[in-house]
Amino acid sequence: MAKTILITGATDGLGRGLALRLAGDGHSVLVHGRDPERTRAVADQIGARARQYVADLSSLDEVRGLAEEVLAREDRLDVLINNAATASRERRSSADGHEMAFAVNYLSHFLLTHRLLALLERSAPSRIVNVSSVGQVPISFDDVMLEQKYSAVRAYSQSKTAQVMFTFELAPRLPKGVTVNALHPATFMDTKMVREAFGKAMSTVEEGVASTVRLAMDEGLSEVTGRYFDRERESRADKQAYDAEARKRLWKLSEELTGCRWGAEGAARSRGRQEERLAPSR
Repeated sequence: MAKTILITGATDGLGRGLALRLAGDGHSVLVHGRDPERTRAVADQIGARARQYVADLSSLDEVRGLAEEVLAREDRLDVLINNAATASRERRSSADGHEMAFAVNYLSHFLLTHRLLALLERSAPSRIVNVSSVGQVPISFDDVMLEQKYSAVRAYSQSKTAQVMFTFELAPRLPKGVTVNALHPATFMDTKMVREAFGKAMSTVEEGVASTVRLAMDEGLSEVTGRYFDRERESRADKQAYDAEARKRLWKLSEELTGCRWGAEGAARSRGRQEERLAPSR
């Protein structure tokens, strides 16, 4: 059955590859991009199965606007792929004053997922896929925005750790029929961001597309939730992701920075289930 799939950051790299692949498989693709012309170009390449959504994810106001537009225009949302990412050699601040990688790669998706959750629930069974990375480092809560010691690698890597921590903490809070998983799609895919920030590529975009499509669409994974995958294999994330107190601390900070509240009911559901859910499968 054809599904409706929102892909953030769908104008280049992995996001663009996913949009073309999923539309080619017969699904409706909501193409998100920051630049109107590039977003239109991808949508035009796809054709009738594409709908365009333009928003700068470095602005939380624009993230809220994106969510409202999706809610106004779409009757259902079967898959949300939180893919958009940025990396910069120099430290930059978002429109809200947050370190740019943390803002775009993580906070925007925390907020967007919250705003679209009701639509995902109405469309269940539905899935959330958080595109992370094997390159993870612990979040330093004393300097989350890296004002003291900035590096492009650290900024990118801690934002991806945050994505996995969000995945683990979100899973037990979700309504029945909605799943969330995170993955490392491929190592240093040949994308503009990788070439500019890290200087070299090691994998093709097609490799990353294949592993992400599997997690988003494979019927055999329909009830799998709260997991982290390295390509197509379930794997272990940075050890901080398994620290319940660190996850709670990040969750509270994220709610404060985005102004959204997920509610006490979901938090109550999560208590007492973390160790069983996060135990590695055999």
